[in-house]
Order: sequence, then C-alpha cells, then structure tokens
Amino acid sequence: MGNIHYLTAEGLDKLKAELAHMISVERPAISKAIAEARDKGDLSENAEYDAAREAQGLLELKISQMQNLVANARVIDESKLNTDHVQMLNKVKIKNLKTGAVMQYTLTGESEANIKEGKLAATTPIGRALMGKQKGDVVDVQVPSGMLKFEILEISL
Repeated sequence: MGNIHYLTAEGLDKLKAELAHMISVERPAISKAIAEARDKGDLSENAEYDAAREAQGLLELKISQMQNLVANARVIDESKLNTDHVQMLNKVKIKNLKTGAVMQYTLTGESEANIKEGKLAATTPIGRALMGKQKGDVVDVQVPSGMLKFEILEISL
C-alpha cells in the first residue's frame, strides 16, 4: 500500500483527467511511433526506435505513479474544515520573525502544491511545522538554510 495523498475534489478530477489523457492519447501515439520506427528496418542502429522505446518507458512509469496517486487519494471534506488550528486547505498568514516578512500559504497535498500560487505542500518542513498549531503560536522550522521562526498571524478558509 502506498502513502495516502490528500487532495481536493478538484485536484483529484484534474489528476484523473491527466491520467486518462496519458492512457488514451499519449500511449497509442508512442505505440504508433515504435511501429513506424520498427518498419524502417535494422533495429540495432535505429535511433528513432530507441528514442520511442525510451519515451514509452518514461510514460509507463508516469502512468504507474499517477495510478498509485489516484488509488491512494483521499478527498478532503471541505465542509469539515475550521480555523481553530492549522489543517489541510487552510490559508495561513505567517510572519518571519527574523526578517519581518509576512507570507500567506494555503496548505495542500503534494500533487496540488504550487508555490507561485501560494499553495504549499503540508509535507514540506514549513507545512509540517504549521499543522495543528493555532493563531499566535510561534513555530521553529528547520530548513536547509538554518532555523527559521514564524508567528502564525491568521488562519482562514
């Protein structure tokens, strides 16, 4: 059994659509490319054939990983979310106590994380440190560059 992956309903739908596209569009296209390269003759010196086989291997690996993600996905019930303490899908406004910088992140599952959109994976060092904490708490976070201190200013939905 794989690790549980927490997703929103929207995130799971997006993942399923991407998986379906890989299986129904990309897989047949690679099979066709392999067949065309095979028809060109000697496979020992056929770079097209080798490239198509490598692409097929990478695609099958990606399909397998996505199938694992979907199989182990748990959709977060957004109706049960609250702001008493930090949990998945909460928006958390934090202040770096050393620099004074204020940041806001939404805690998500790994597959939905996108730092440019302010979506932080709950499995990151900062995400793990914030989980379960309350407004006003100060958390210490060990990151590659050293120890950071954050104060939780606000928790919202």
